[in-house]
Amino acid sequence: MSVLLRAATPLDAGTTGDILWQSLRDSAQNELSSAAEAIGCCGVMIARDWMTVAVTGAGVQGFLARDGQEICALYTAADARGRGIGRQLVQEAKRKVPRLHLQTPAGNTGARRFYAREGFVPVGPAGTTGQHARLYVWQKEIAA
Repeated sequence: MSVLLRAATPLDAGTTGDILWQSLRDSAQNELSSAAEAIGCCGVMIARDWMTVAVTGAGVQGFLARDGQEICALYTAADARGRGIGRQLVQEAKRKVPRLHLQTPAGNTGARRFYAREGFVPVGPAGTTGQHARLYVWQKEIAA
């Protein structure tokens, strides 16, 4: 499967919002109340120039939102999971900055395994959310 990574445009807000809503709607960590709110959230991340989308012949299949060194969101469409799209998005982010960090729910074992495979290391509880979220960090290795 050929994947093109590109900066998101305002026209991507609907598709990325749908991906976000489908991923979060049944989650205990969901702070969004509707699909329209998810689309609006993605629209804000796009307007801030945080978002990279992964596009195949089937359209936008995933996105990564990054504010500087923080990965704010990484989601793929349900039917695109397990195809390396998330990995490609993370690799692209790694090429742009020497350090990345993110938070993931402590109970999300799939995300925790994914980030461990990508070289992220858990460094403790995330901010004020304590045991409910874990902070992960990736640091580019410095050549000796």
